[in-house]
Amino acid sequence: MDSLFASGRIVDILLVLMVIEAIALIAFHRRSGAGIKTRHVLSNLIAGMCLFLALRLALTDAPWPWIGAGLGAALLAHLADLKSRWRDN
Repeated sequence: MDSLFASGRIVDILLVLMVIEAIALIAFHRRSGAGIKTRHVLSNLIAGMCLFLALRLALTDAPWPWIGAGLGAALLAHLADLKSRWRDN
């Protein structure tokens, strides 16, 4: 387990699970019309994925500007998510 965290591979596993989650949520919405809208799923999961990428960079001792870029991208995706949800209400 230590090597999963030290290498950042744990984040890779979580990112794969997030992609599977996105596919399942989008497929469910398209088939049934119920559930979360596709743009909300994507903007929310992209924000989370950017946070995970920043975590992976930090775990693998990447230079701080790359970690900051991941966090900045997460912020932009989060703001896009908020904006799209705000318009829908």
